[in-house]
Amino acid sequence: MGSLTHLSNKGEAHIVDVSDKAETKRVAIARGEIVMDAATLALAVEGQAKKGDVFGVARVAGIMAAKKTHELIPLCHPLPVTKIAVDLEPDADLPGVRATAEVSVTGKTGVEMEALTAVGVALLTIYDMLKAVDRGMRIEGIELVEKRGGRSGEWRRDEMDKNG
Repeated sequence: MGSLTHLSNKGEAHIVDVSDKAETKRVAIARGEIVMDAATLALAVEGQAKKGDVFGVARVAGIMAAKKTHELIPLCHPLPVTKIAVDLEPDADLPGVRATAEVSVTGKTGVEMEALTAVGVALLTIYDMLKAVDRGMRIEGIELVEKRGGRSGEWRRDEMDKNG
């Protein structure tokens, strides 16, 4: 396990100096889910939610959130992201919606926080759009799935899970 890069020698929080780091292509993928009543999921899938297109609005909210992550997480760098894809898949077996976000940049720091933020805000938007009929929805399992690029190279959750 590495050291905490957002702490100074005195233990004070600071933004990391990335000026000497090389620009590389960096990609992060995150996922999460929202669990709801089957009837609530049916409303969203059938386009019958009073607030409108649940999936379209949540997708755009996730994209906007990724672009504004540095405004929400104090020690994140503003990044010129080159790709943000938010995928929302209804799952009747859950029942609920599985969200995945992939974010890319060519830069000096990674986009893990942007991918995680995109998933979180997309799921919160689904909650907001459906809460009138189901306040018991649960947002669960928001996690980083994969990151590529930068000094630390590649990391995948499935490999970590296999290796303990």
